[in-house]
Amino acid sequence: MPVVDVNPDELRDLTGHDEKSDDELIDDMFALGLEFEGRTEEGDLQLEFAPDRLDRLSVEGVARSLRYQYGDDRGIYVPGTNDADWTIEVDESVPDERPYVTGAVIRDVDLGEDALDSLIQLQEKLHATMGRKRAKGAIGIHDLTMLKGQAATAEGQTEVGNSIVYRGIDPDGDRFVPLDSDAEMTPDEVLRSHPTGETYADLVAEYERYPAIYDDIGLFSFPPVINGRRTEVSTDSRDLFVELTGTDQWTIDHMCNIICYALDARGAKVEEVAVSYPDRDLLRPDFEVREKTVTHERIESLLGIDLSAENVVDLLERSGLDATTEEVGDDELAYEVEVPPYRVDVLHPLDIVDDVGRAYGFNDLEPRYPDVGTVGGRHDRSKLEDAAREVLVGLGFEDLLNFHMISEEENFDRMRIAPDDSALGAAEPATILEPYSEDYTMLRTWALPSMLMVLENNTHRGYPQDLAEIGLAAEVDENENTGVAEHRTVAGVLARHDASYEDAKARLQAIARNFDASLETPATDHPTFIDGRAAAVVLDGEAVGVVGELHPEVLVEHDLELPVAAFEFRLDALE
Repeated sequence: MPVVDVNPDELRDLTGHDEKSDDELIDDMFALGLEFEGRTEEGDLQLEFAPDRLDRLSVEGVARSLRYQYGDDRGIYVPGTNDADWTIEVDESVPDERPYVTGAVIRDVDLGEDALDSLIQLQEKLHATMGRKRAKGAIGIHDLTMLKGQAATAEGQTEVGNSIVYRGIDPDGDRFVPLDSDAEMTPDEVLRSHPTGETYADLVAEYERYPAIYDDIGLFSFPPVINGRRTEVSTDSRDLFVELTGTDQWTIDHMCNIICYALDARGAKVEEVAVSYPDRDLLRPDFEVREKTVTHERIESLLGIDLSAENVVDLLERSGLDATTEEVGDDELAYEVEVPPYRVDVLHPLDIVDDVGRAYGFNDLEPRYPDVGTVGGRHDRSKLEDAAREVLVGLGFEDLLNFHMISEEENFDRMRIAPDDSALGAAEPATILEPYSEDYTMLRTWALPSMLMVLENNTHRGYPQDLAEIGLAAEVDENENTGVAEHRTVAGVLARHDASYEDAKARLQAIARNFDASLETPATDHPTFIDGRAAAVVLDGEAVGVVGELHPEVLVEHDLELPVAAFEFRLDALE
Protein backbone atom coordinates (compact mmCIF):
# COMPACT_ATOMS: atom_id res chain seq x y z
CA MET A 1 0.00 0.00 0.00
CA PRO A 2 1.36 3.48 -0.81
CA VAL A 3 2.21 5.70 2.16
CA VAL A 4 1.89 9.44 1.61
CA ASP A 5 3.20 12.28 3.79
CA VAL A 6 0.61 14.98 4.46
CA ASN A 7 1.30 18.31 6.16
CA PRO A 8 -1.58 18.84 8.65
CA ASP A 9 -1.31 22.63 8.41
CA GLU A 10 -1.61 22.41 4.61
CA LEU A 11 -4.59 20.13 5.06
CA ARG A 12 -6.32 22.59 7.38
CA ASP A 13 -5.63 25.42 4.95
CA LEU A 14 -6.92 23.55 1.89
CA THR A 15 -10.05 22.29 3.66
CA GLY A 16 -10.80 25.67 5.26
CA HIS A 17 -11.09 24.05 8.71
CA ASP A 18 -8.43 25.66 10.88
CA GLU A 19 -10.30 24.53 14.00
CA LYS A 20 -9.53 20.86 13.36
CA SER A 21 -6.84 19.31 15.56
CA ASP A 22 -4.44 16.72 14.19
CA ASP A 23 -6.31 13.95 16.03
CA GLU A 24 -9.63 15.08 14.56
CA LEU A 25 -8.14 15.11 11.07
CA ILE A 26 -6.74 11.61 11.61
CA ASP A 27 -10.20 10.36 12.68
CA ASP A 28 -11.88 12.07 9.72
CA MET A 29 -9.39 10.57 7.28
CA PHE A 30 -9.82 7.12 8.80
CA ALA A 31 -13.52 7.38 7.90
CA LEU A 32 -12.36 7.85 4.30
CA GLY A 33 -10.23 4.70 4.50
CA LEU A 34 -6.88 6.44 5.10
CA GLU A 35 -4.95 4.82 7.94
CA PHE A 36 -2.55 6.81 10.12
CA GLU A 37 0.89 5.17 10.14
CA GLY A 38 2.89 7.70 12.18
CA ARG A 39 4.73 10.97 11.65
CA THR A 40 7.81 12.07 9.78
CA GLU A 41 10.65 13.89 11.55
CA GLU A 42 9.14 17.15 10.26
CA GLY A 43 5.76 16.33 11.85
CA ASP A 44 3.89 15.39 8.66
CA LEU A 45 1.21 12.73 8.94
CA GLN A 46 2.04 9.43 7.23
CA LEU A 47 -1.08 7.89 5.73
CA GLU A 48 -1.52 4.49 4.14
CA PHE A 49 -3.79 4.57 1.11
CA ALA A 50 -5.93 1.96 -0.56
CA PRO A 51 -4.50 1.62 -4.07
CA ASP A 52 -7.81 2.41 -5.77
CA ARG A 53 -8.14 6.08 -4.72
CA LEU A 54 -5.10 7.47 -6.51
CA ASP A 55 -6.64 10.95 -6.49
CA ARG A 56 -5.80 11.02 -2.77
CA LEU A 57 -2.06 10.61 -3.26
CA SER A 58 -1.57 14.30 -2.47
CA VAL A 59 -2.66 16.69 0.25
CA GLU A 60 -4.86 18.44 -2.34
CA GLY A 61 -6.75 15.23 -3.09
CA VAL A 62 -7.20 14.39 0.59
CA ALA A 63 -8.49 17.92 1.24
CA ARG A 64 -10.99 17.57 -1.62
CA SER A 65 -12.38 14.35 -0.14
CA LEU A 66 -12.61 15.90 3.34
CA ARG A 67 -14.50 18.92 2.01
CA TYR A 68 -17.07 16.55 0.52
CA GLN A 69 -17.21 14.61 3.78
CA TYR A 70 -17.76 17.83 5.74
CA GLY A 71 -20.52 18.91 3.34
CA ASP A 72 -18.60 22.02 2.21
CA ASP A 73 -18.60 20.80 -1.41
CA ARG A 74 -21.24 18.82 -3.25
CA GLY A 75 -21.53 17.12 -6.62
CA ILE A 76 -19.11 16.98 -9.51
CA TYR A 77 -16.49 19.62 -10.04
CA VAL A 78 -14.80 19.88 -13.42
CA PRO A 79 -12.14 22.60 -13.83
CA GLY A 80 -12.63 25.05 -16.63
CA THR A 81 -9.95 25.03 -19.32
CA ASN A 82 -8.49 27.68 -21.60
CA ASP A 83 -8.13 26.99 -25.31
CA ALA A 84 -4.94 25.30 -26.46
CA ASP A 85 -1.91 27.45 -27.21
CA TRP A 86 0.51 24.51 -27.38
CA THR A 87 0.65 21.37 -29.52
CA ILE A 88 2.50 18.10 -28.94
CA GLU A 89 3.33 16.74 -32.38
CA VAL A 90 3.91 12.98 -32.44
CA ASP A 91 6.52 12.04 -35.02
CA GLU A 92 6.42 8.69 -36.81
CA SER A 93 9.87 7.92 -35.39
CA VAL A 94 8.45 7.50 -31.85
CA PRO A 95 9.34 4.01 -30.52
CA ASP A 96 6.53 1.50 -31.02
CA GLU A 97 7.01 0.35 -27.42
CA ARG A 98 5.98 3.77 -26.05
CA PRO A 99 3.70 5.42 -28.62
CA TYR A 100 1.34 7.52 -26.51
CA VAL A 101 1.62 11.03 -25.13
CA THR A 102 -0.66 13.52 -23.39
CA GLY A 103 -0.27 16.79 -21.52
CA ALA A 104 -1.59 20.05 -20.14
CA VAL A 105 -0.43 23.60 -19.53
CA ILE A 106 -0.84 25.00 -16.02
CA ARG A 107 -0.99 28.77 -15.63
CA ASP A 108 -0.55 31.02 -12.59
CA VAL A 109 0.26 28.33 -10.03
CA ASP A 110 1.67 29.45 -6.67
CA LEU A 111 4.46 26.96 -5.95
CA GLY A 112 5.68 27.48 -2.43
CA GLU A 113 7.95 24.92 -0.81
CA ASP A 114 5.01 22.87 0.50
CA ALA A 115 3.17 22.97 -2.81
CA LEU A 116 6.26 21.93 -4.76
CA ASP A 117 7.00 19.08 -2.33
CA SER A 118 3.39 17.90 -2.69
CA LEU A 119 3.61 18.00 -6.48
CA ILE A 120 6.87 16.03 -6.54
CA GLN A 121 5.43 13.45 -4.13
CA LEU A 122 2.28 13.10 -6.24
CA GLN A 123 4.40 12.62 -9.35
CA GLU A 124 6.49 9.86 -7.76
CA LYS A 125 3.51 8.09 -6.15
CA LEU A 126 1.69 8.04 -9.49
CA HIS A 127 4.86 6.66 -11.08
CA ALA A 128 5.00 3.89 -8.48
CA THR A 129 1.32 2.93 -8.68
CA MET A 130 -0.64 3.71 -11.82
CA GLY A 131 2.51 4.20 -13.88
CA ARG A 132 3.97 0.87 -12.73
CA LYS A 133 7.33 2.37 -11.84
CA ARG A 134 7.27 4.50 -15.02
CA ALA A 135 6.91 1.44 -17.28
CA LYS A 136 3.27 2.14 -18.20
CA GLY A 137 3.25 5.90 -17.71
CA ALA A 138 5.82 8.58 -16.84
CA ILE A 139 5.29 12.23 -15.96
CA GLY A 140 7.45 15.18 -16.91
CA ILE A 141 6.77 18.61 -15.38
CA HIS A 142 8.58 21.60 -16.89
CA ASP A 143 8.87 25.35 -16.38
CA LEU A 144 6.90 26.65 -19.38
CA THR A 145 8.88 29.89 -19.57
CA MET A 146 12.00 27.89 -20.43
CA LEU A 147 10.39 26.28 -23.49
CA LYS A 148 10.54 27.86 -26.91
CA GLY A 149 7.74 26.55 -29.07
CA GLN A 150 8.15 25.77 -32.73
CA ALA A 151 5.47 26.86 -35.17
CA ALA A 152 2.70 24.24 -35.16
CA THR A 153 2.52 22.32 -38.43
CA ALA A 154 -0.28 19.85 -37.73
CA GLU A 155 -3.23 20.12 -40.10
CA GLY A 156 -6.24 21.67 -38.40
CA GLN A 157 -4.12 23.14 -35.61
CA THR A 158 -3.09 26.38 -37.27
CA GLU A 159 -4.56 28.40 -34.44
CA VAL A 160 -2.10 26.88 -32.01
CA GLY A 161 0.95 29.09 -31.71
CA ASN A 162 3.58 26.81 -30.10
CA SER A 163 4.60 23.25 -30.69
CA ILE A 164 6.92 20.62 -29.21
CA VAL A 165 7.73 17.29 -30.84
CA TYR A 166 7.62 13.78 -29.37
CA ARG A 167 9.97 11.63 -31.46
CA GLY A 168 12.51 8.82 -31.41
CA ILE A 169 16.25 9.41 -31.02
CA ASP A 170 19.34 7.28 -31.51
CA PRO A 171 21.01 6.19 -28.24
CA ASP A 172 24.06 8.29 -29.11
CA GLY A 173 22.02 11.12 -30.63
CA ASP A 174 21.57 14.72 -29.46
CA ARG A 175 23.06 15.84 -26.16
CA PHE A 176 21.34 17.62 -23.27
CA VAL A 177 22.02 18.44 -19.61
CA PRO A 178 19.87 16.15 -17.42
CA LEU A 179 18.58 17.06 -13.97
CA ASP A 180 21.17 16.89 -11.18
CA SER A 181 24.03 17.21 -13.65
CA ASP A 182 26.25 19.94 -15.11
CA ALA A 183 27.46 17.98 -18.13
CA GLU A 184 25.85 17.44 -21.49
CA MET A 185 25.08 13.79 -22.17
CA THR A 186 23.60 11.65 -24.90
CA PRO A 187 20.70 9.39 -23.86
CA ASP A 188 23.05 6.41 -23.82
CA GLU A 189 25.49 8.25 -21.56
CA VAL A 190 22.61 9.12 -19.20
CA LEU A 191 21.74 5.43 -18.88
CA ARG A 192 25.37 4.48 -18.19
CA SER A 193 26.62 7.40 -16.08
CA HIS A 194 23.70 9.18 -14.38
CA PRO A 195 22.27 7.70 -11.14
CA THR A 196 18.67 8.18 -12.29
CA GLY A 197 19.56 6.84 -15.72
CA GLU A 198 21.04 3.70 -14.20
CA THR A 199 17.89 3.20 -12.11
CA TYR A 200 15.51 3.31 -15.07
CA ALA A 201 17.79 2.00 -17.83
CA ASP A 202 15.90 -1.29 -17.99
CA LEU A 203 12.75 0.51 -19.17
CA VAL A 204 14.31 1.42 -22.52
CA ALA A 205 17.17 -1.08 -22.74
CA GLU A 206 15.52 -3.06 -25.55
CA TYR A 207 14.51 -0.02 -27.61
CA GLU A 208 16.28 0.59 -30.92
CA ARG A 209 15.39 4.28 -30.61
CA TYR A 210 14.72 6.12 -27.35
CA PRO A 211 11.74 8.42 -26.66
CA ALA A 212 12.61 12.12 -26.65
CA ILE A 213 10.79 15.47 -26.56
CA TYR A 214 12.12 18.56 -28.36
CA ASP A 215 11.26 22.24 -28.45
CA ASP A 216 12.73 24.82 -30.81
CA ILE A 217 15.96 24.95 -28.77
CA GLY A 218 16.50 21.19 -28.69
CA LEU A 219 16.09 18.08 -26.56
CA PHE A 220 14.65 18.83 -23.11
CA SER A 221 13.05 15.55 -21.94
CA PHE A 222 14.13 11.90 -22.13
CA PRO A 223 11.04 9.97 -20.97
CA PRO A 224 10.58 7.79 -19.02
CA VAL A 225 14.05 8.31 -17.57
CA ILE A 226 14.77 11.97 -16.79
CA ASN A 227 13.99 15.59 -17.69
CA GLY A 228 16.47 18.19 -18.80
CA ARG A 229 17.91 20.69 -16.35
CA ARG A 230 16.94 23.63 -18.60
CA THR A 231 13.21 23.25 -17.79
CA GLU A 232 13.59 22.33 -14.11
CA VAL A 233 10.67 23.50 -11.94
CA SER A 234 11.37 25.65 -8.86
CA THR A 235 9.38 27.69 -6.35
CA ASP A 236 9.71 30.62 -8.76
CA SER A 237 7.88 28.76 -11.54
CA ARG A 238 4.40 30.06 -12.27
CA ASP A 239 3.52 28.42 -15.60
CA LEU A 240 4.09 24.69 -16.09
CA PHE A 241 4.05 22.28 -18.99
CA VAL A 242 2.97 18.77 -17.97
CA GLU A 243 3.71 15.94 -20.40
CA LEU A 244 3.14 12.23 -19.96
CA THR A 245 4.26 9.35 -22.16
CA GLY A 246 3.39 5.70 -21.88
CA THR A 247 2.13 2.44 -23.27
CA ASP A 248 -1.58 3.16 -22.80
CA GLN A 249 -3.48 6.36 -23.62
CA TRP A 250 -6.18 5.84 -20.95
CA THR A 251 -3.59 5.43 -18.20
CA ILE A 252 -1.56 8.55 -18.94
CA ASP A 253 -4.71 10.62 -19.57
CA HIS A 254 -6.04 9.80 -16.11
CA MET A 255 -2.65 10.34 -14.46
CA CYS A 256 -2.71 13.78 -16.11
CA ASN A 257 -6.21 14.44 -14.77
CA ILE A 258 -5.13 13.74 -11.20
CA ILE A 259 -2.22 16.18 -11.50
CA CYS A 260 -4.44 18.87 -13.07
CA TYR A 261 -7.00 18.58 -10.27
CA ALA A 262 -4.27 18.85 -7.63
CA LEU A 263 -2.86 22.04 -9.19
CA ASP A 264 -6.35 23.45 -9.75
CA ALA A 265 -6.85 23.14 -5.98
CA ARG A 266 -3.87 25.52 -5.62
CA GLY A 267 -5.68 28.15 -7.69
CA ALA A 268 -3.96 27.39 -10.99
CA LYS A 269 -5.68 27.58 -14.37
CA VAL A 270 -5.63 24.54 -16.64
CA GLU A 271 -5.01 25.11 -20.34
CA GLU A 272 -5.64 22.53 -23.02
CA VAL A 273 -2.87 21.02 -25.14
CA ALA A 274 -3.45 19.71 -28.66
CA VAL A 275 -1.94 16.28 -29.30
CA SER A 276 -1.36 15.63 -32.99
CA TYR A 277 -0.76 11.99 -33.95
CA PRO A 278 -0.03 11.10 -37.59
CA ASP A 279 -3.57 9.68 -37.93
CA ARG A 280 -5.66 11.67 -35.43
CA ASP A 281 -5.82 14.79 -33.25
CA LEU A 282 -6.76 15.00 -29.57
CA LEU A 283 -7.39 17.78 -27.06
CA ARG A 284 -6.07 17.13 -23.59
CA PRO A 285 -6.57 16.97 -20.65
CA ASP A 286 -9.63 14.74 -21.14
CA PHE A 287 -12.11 15.97 -18.55
CA GLU A 288 -14.98 13.85 -19.88
CA VAL A 289 -17.56 12.87 -17.26
CA ARG A 290 -18.45 9.16 -17.28
CA GLU A 291 -21.81 7.65 -16.33
CA LYS A 292 -22.75 4.55 -14.34
CA THR A 293 -26.22 3.17 -13.57
CA VAL A 294 -27.09 1.52 -10.26
CA THR A 295 -30.50 0.44 -8.98
CA HIS A 296 -32.03 1.53 -5.69
CA GLU A 297 -32.70 -2.07 -4.71
CA ARG A 298 -29.03 -2.98 -5.15
CA ILE A 299 -27.89 -0.13 -2.93
CA GLU A 300 -30.31 -1.09 -0.14
CA SER A 301 -29.65 -4.83 -0.34
CA LEU A 302 -25.86 -4.47 -0.26
CA LEU A 303 -25.79 -1.90 2.54
CA GLY A 304 -28.66 -3.47 4.48
CA ILE A 305 -30.45 -0.17 5.13
CA ASP A 306 -33.58 1.58 3.92
CA LEU A 307 -33.00 4.82 2.05
CA SER A 308 -35.24 7.25 0.22
CA ALA A 309 -34.31 8.41 -3.27
CA GLU A 310 -33.54 11.85 -1.83
CA ASN A 311 -31.16 10.26 0.70
CA VAL A 312 -29.29 8.39 -2.03
CA VAL A 313 -28.89 11.47 -4.24
CA ASP A 314 -27.69 13.46 -1.23
CA LEU A 315 -25.11 10.79 -0.31
CA LEU A 316 -23.88 10.59 -3.89
CA GLU A 317 -23.44 14.37 -4.06
CA ARG A 318 -21.51 14.25 -0.77
CA SER A 319 -19.22 11.71 -2.47
CA GLY A 320 -18.34 14.15 -5.24
CA LEU A 321 -20.74 12.58 -7.74
CA ASP A 322 -23.91 13.78 -9.46
CA ALA A 323 -27.03 11.64 -9.83
CA THR A 324 -30.47 11.73 -11.38
CA THR A 325 -33.27 9.21 -10.83
CA GLU A 326 -34.83 7.16 -13.59
CA GLU A 327 -37.03 4.10 -14.00
CA VAL A 328 -35.64 0.89 -15.50
CA GLY A 329 -37.27 -2.46 -16.17
CA ASP A 330 -40.59 -2.95 -14.40
CA ASP A 331 -40.79 0.49 -12.82
CA GLU A 332 -37.59 -0.15 -10.85
CA LEU A 333 -35.94 2.95 -9.45
CA ALA A 334 -32.35 3.52 -10.58
CA TYR A 335 -29.76 6.30 -10.55
CA GLU A 336 -27.78 7.65 -13.46
CA VAL A 337 -24.54 8.62 -11.71
CA GLU A 338 -21.97 10.98 -13.21
CA VAL A 339 -18.34 10.24 -12.31
CA PRO A 340 -15.65 12.98 -12.37
CA PRO A 341 -12.50 12.62 -14.50
CA TYR A 342 -10.11 12.08 -11.58
CA ARG A 343 -11.95 8.99 -10.24
CA VAL A 344 -10.01 6.16 -11.88
CA ASP A 345 -11.43 3.66 -9.36
CA VAL A 346 -15.08 3.69 -10.45
CA LEU A 347 -15.29 0.72 -12.80
CA HIS A 348 -18.53 -0.97 -11.68
CA PRO A 349 -21.86 -0.06 -10.03
CA LEU A 350 -20.53 -1.67 -6.83
CA ASP A 351 -18.01 1.17 -6.61
CA ILE A 352 -20.95 3.57 -6.53
CA VAL A 353 -22.58 1.57 -3.72
CA ASP A 354 -19.30 1.74 -1.78
CA ASP A 355 -19.34 5.55 -2.08
CA VAL A 356 -22.92 5.67 -0.79
CA GLY A 357 -22.01 3.49 2.18
CA ARG A 358 -18.93 5.53 3.03
CA ALA A 359 -20.84 8.81 2.85
CA TYR A 360 -23.56 7.30 5.07
CA GLY A 361 -20.90 6.03 7.47
CA PHE A 362 -20.03 2.36 7.67
CA ASN A 363 -19.71 2.69 11.45
CA ASP A 364 -23.35 3.81 11.54
CA LEU A 365 -24.61 0.63 9.90
CA GLU A 366 -26.37 -1.60 12.43
CA PRO A 367 -25.69 -5.35 12.15
CA ARG A 368 -28.65 -7.66 11.68
CA TYR A 369 -29.18 -11.34 11.11
CA PRO A 370 -29.56 -12.32 7.45
CA ASP A 371 -33.00 -13.43 6.35
CA VAL A 372 -32.05 -17.08 5.77
CA GLY A 373 -33.20 -20.34 7.33
CA THR A 374 -29.80 -21.76 8.20
CA VAL A 375 -27.32 -21.30 11.02
CA GLY A 376 -23.65 -20.80 10.23
CA GLY A 377 -20.82 -22.77 11.74
CA ARG A 378 -17.07 -23.23 11.61
CA HIS A 379 -15.70 -25.11 8.59
CA ASP A 380 -13.50 -28.09 9.39
CA ARG A 381 -10.61 -26.45 7.50
CA SER A 382 -11.00 -23.32 9.60
CA LYS A 383 -10.94 -25.38 12.79
CA LEU A 384 -7.76 -27.12 11.64
CA GLU A 385 -6.16 -23.82 10.74
CA ASP A 386 -6.95 -22.31 14.15
CA ALA A 387 -5.62 -25.39 15.92
CA ALA A 388 -2.35 -25.27 13.98
CA ARG A 389 -2.03 -21.54 14.59
CA GLU A 390 -2.51 -22.06 18.33
CA VAL A 391 0.30 -24.64 18.36
CA LEU A 392 2.63 -22.30 16.44
CA VAL A 393 1.98 -19.44 18.84
CA GLY A 394 2.54 -21.81 21.75
CA LEU A 395 5.95 -22.66 20.28
CA GLY A 396 6.92 -18.99 20.38
CA PHE A 397 6.14 -17.96 16.80
CA GLU A 398 4.62 -14.59 16.01
CA ASP A 399 1.61 -15.11 13.74
CA LEU A 400 1.63 -13.21 10.41
CA LEU A 401 -0.89 -12.44 7.71
CA ASN A 402 0.82 -11.62 4.42
CA PHE A 403 -0.52 -10.73 0.98
CA HIS A 404 -1.27 -13.76 -1.19
CA MET A 405 -0.06 -11.85 -4.23
CA ILE A 406 3.61 -11.38 -4.98
CA SER A 407 5.98 -10.80 -7.89
CA GLU A 408 7.85 -13.44 -9.92
CA GLU A 409 11.14 -11.97 -8.72
CA GLU A 410 10.25 -12.37 -5.03
CA ASN A 411 8.61 -15.78 -5.44
CA PHE A 412 11.31 -17.37 -7.61
CA ASP A 413 14.46 -15.38 -8.45
CA ARG A 414 15.34 -14.12 -4.97
CA MET A 415 14.72 -17.62 -3.55
CA ARG A 416 17.05 -19.27 -6.13
CA ILE A 417 14.35 -21.42 -7.73
CA ALA A 418 12.60 -21.50 -11.10
CA PRO A 419 9.01 -22.51 -11.91
CA ASP A 420 10.18 -25.71 -13.66
CA ASP A 421 12.38 -26.94 -10.78
CA SER A 422 11.34 -30.07 -8.87
CA ALA A 423 11.19 -28.44 -5.44
CA LEU A 424 8.65 -27.02 -3.03
CA GLY A 425 7.50 -23.65 -4.35
CA ALA A 426 8.46 -24.46 -7.94
CA ALA A 427 5.25 -24.47 -9.99
CA GLU A 428 3.57 -22.67 -12.87
CA PRO A 429 2.17 -19.53 -11.23
CA ALA A 430 -1.29 -18.04 -11.69
CA THR A 431 -0.39 -14.63 -13.09
CA ILE A 432 -2.40 -11.44 -13.52
CA LEU A 433 -2.85 -10.38 -17.14
CA GLU A 434 -2.99 -6.68 -16.35
CA PRO A 435 -1.33 -6.25 -12.93
CA TYR A 436 -1.89 -2.94 -11.19
CA SER A 437 1.58 -3.01 -9.68
CA GLU A 438 4.82 -4.78 -10.60
CA ASP A 439 5.05 -5.85 -6.97
CA TYR A 440 1.90 -7.98 -7.22
CA THR A 441 1.79 -9.88 -10.51
CA MET A 442 0.92 -13.43 -9.44
CA LEU A 443 -0.46 -15.63 -6.67
CA ARG A 444 2.38 -16.98 -4.59
CA THR A 445 3.22 -20.67 -5.00
CA TRP A 446 4.59 -20.92 -1.44
CA ALA A 447 4.76 -18.77 1.67
CA LEU A 448 8.48 -18.61 2.52
CA PRO A 449 9.17 -15.73 0.08
CA SER A 450 6.61 -13.63 1.95
CA MET A 451 8.30 -14.50 5.25
CA LEU A 452 11.71 -13.45 3.89
CA MET A 453 10.23 -10.13 2.74
CA VAL A 454 9.03 -9.52 6.31
CA LEU A 455 12.48 -10.31 7.71
CA GLU A 456 14.06 -8.02 5.14
CA ASN A 457 11.80 -5.15 6.21
CA ASN A 458 12.49 -5.82 9.91
CA THR A 459 16.28 -5.76 10.01
CA HIS A 460 16.01 -2.73 12.30
CA ARG A 461 14.13 -4.82 14.88
CA GLY A 462 15.67 -6.86 17.65
CA TYR A 463 16.43 -10.58 17.37
CA PRO A 464 15.49 -13.39 17.67
CA GLN A 465 12.60 -13.16 15.23
CA ASP A 466 10.49 -16.34 15.11
CA LEU A 467 7.71 -15.84 12.57
CA ALA A 468 5.01 -18.15 11.20
CA GLU A 469 2.11 -17.94 8.79
CA ILE A 470 -0.76 -20.13 7.67
CA GLY A 471 -1.93 -18.85 4.32
CA LEU A 472 -2.86 -19.46 0.72
CA ALA A 473 -0.62 -20.81 -2.03
CA ALA A 474 -1.67 -21.62 -5.58
CA GLU A 475 -0.46 -22.96 -8.92
CA VAL A 476 -1.86 -23.53 -12.38
CA ASP A 477 -3.63 -26.91 -12.66
CA GLU A 478 -5.64 -27.77 -15.78
CA ASN A 479 -7.47 -30.51 -13.87
CA GLU A 480 -9.19 -27.94 -11.68
CA ASN A 481 -12.45 -26.32 -12.83
CA THR A 482 -10.93 -22.90 -12.28
CA GLY A 483 -7.60 -23.85 -13.84
CA VAL A 484 -5.85 -23.06 -10.53
CA ALA A 485 -5.20 -25.39 -7.59
CA GLU A 486 -5.21 -23.69 -4.18
CA HIS A 487 -4.07 -25.02 -0.82
CA ARG A 488 -3.29 -23.74 2.66
CA THR A 489 0.35 -23.85 3.65
CA VAL A 490 2.17 -23.59 7.00
CA ALA A 491 5.50 -21.76 7.04
CA GLY A 492 7.87 -20.73 9.79
CA VAL A 493 11.25 -18.98 10.06
CA LEU A 494 13.74 -18.74 12.92
CA ALA A 495 16.08 -15.75 12.53
CA ARG A 496 18.70 -15.73 15.28
CA HIS A 497 22.47 -15.95 15.70
CA ASP A 498 22.33 -19.70 16.44
CA ALA A 499 19.46 -20.77 14.17
CA SER A 500 19.99 -24.30 12.86
CA TYR A 501 18.30 -27.17 11.07
CA GLU A 502 17.82 -28.90 14.41
CA ASP A 503 15.88 -25.91 15.79
CA ALA A 504 13.44 -25.94 12.88
CA LYS A 505 13.04 -29.72 13.01
CA ALA A 506 12.33 -29.58 16.75
CA ARG A 507 9.39 -27.23 16.07
CA LEU A 508 8.12 -29.60 13.38
CA GLN A 509 8.31 -32.54 15.78
CA ALA A 510 6.25 -30.62 18.34
CA ILE A 511 3.63 -29.77 15.71
CA ALA A 512 3.44 -33.40 14.53
CA ARG A 513 3.01 -34.68 18.11
CA ASN A 514 0.14 -32.25 18.73
CA PHE A 515 -1.71 -33.67 15.72
CA ASP A 516 -0.75 -37.34 16.28
CA ALA A 517 1.13 -37.40 12.98
CA SER A 518 4.32 -39.34 12.34
CA LEU A 519 7.22 -37.19 11.11
CA GLU A 520 10.14 -38.27 8.96
CA THR A 521 12.83 -35.96 7.57
CA PRO A 522 14.88 -37.70 4.86
CA ALA A 523 17.66 -35.61 3.32
CA THR A 524 16.75 -33.67 0.19
CA ASP A 525 18.08 -30.97 -2.12
CA HIS A 526 16.37 -27.61 -2.44
CA PRO A 527 17.93 -24.51 -4.13
CA THR A 528 16.70 -22.22 -1.33
CA PHE A 529 18.46 -24.24 1.39
CA ILE A 530 22.08 -25.20 2.13
CA ASP A 531 23.15 -28.52 0.65
CA GLY A 532 23.33 -31.10 3.40
CA ARG A 533 21.26 -28.96 5.75
CA ALA A 534 17.83 -29.55 4.23
CA ALA A 535 15.28 -32.36 4.49
CA ALA A 536 11.88 -33.26 3.15
CA VAL A 537 8.94 -33.03 5.56
CA VAL A 538 7.14 -36.40 5.44
CA LEU A 539 3.96 -36.62 7.52
CA ASP A 540 2.22 -40.00 7.82
CA GLY A 541 4.26 -41.30 4.91
CA GLU A 542 3.53 -38.44 2.49
CA ALA A 543 6.12 -35.85 1.42
CA VAL A 544 4.42 -32.49 2.05
CA GLY A 545 7.16 -29.91 2.63
CA VAL A 546 10.77 -28.97 3.35
CA VAL A 547 12.85 -27.94 6.36
CA GLY A 548 16.39 -26.64 6.65
CA GLU A 549 18.84 -23.74 6.83
CA LEU A 550 18.50 -21.03 4.21
CA HIS A 551 21.25 -20.67 1.63
CA PRO A 552 23.70 -17.76 2.19
CA GLU A 553 22.83 -16.31 -1.23
CA VAL A 554 19.18 -16.06 -0.17
CA LEU A 555 20.20 -14.34 3.06
CA VAL A 556 22.45 -11.84 1.24
CA GLU A 557 19.72 -11.17 -1.33
CA HIS A 558 17.41 -10.16 1.54
CA ASP A 559 20.06 -8.16 3.45
CA LEU A 560 19.99 -10.61 6.37
CA GLU A 561 23.16 -10.91 8.46
CA LEU A 562 21.99 -13.75 10.72
CA PRO A 563 21.39 -17.43 9.88
CA VAL A 564 17.75 -18.39 9.25
CA ALA A 565 16.23 -21.84 9.65
CA ALA A 566 12.83 -22.42 8.05
CA PHE A 567 10.16 -24.96 7.21
CA GLU A 568 7.03 -25.13 5.10
CA PHE A 569 4.42 -27.86 4.59
CA ARG A 570 0.80 -28.32 3.51
CA LEU A 571 -1.79 -27.70 6.21
CA ASP A 572 -4.04 -30.56 5.07
CA ALA A 573 -1.26 -33.02 6.02
CA LEU A 574 -2.30 -32.47 9.66
CA GLU A 575 -5.90 -33.63 9.14
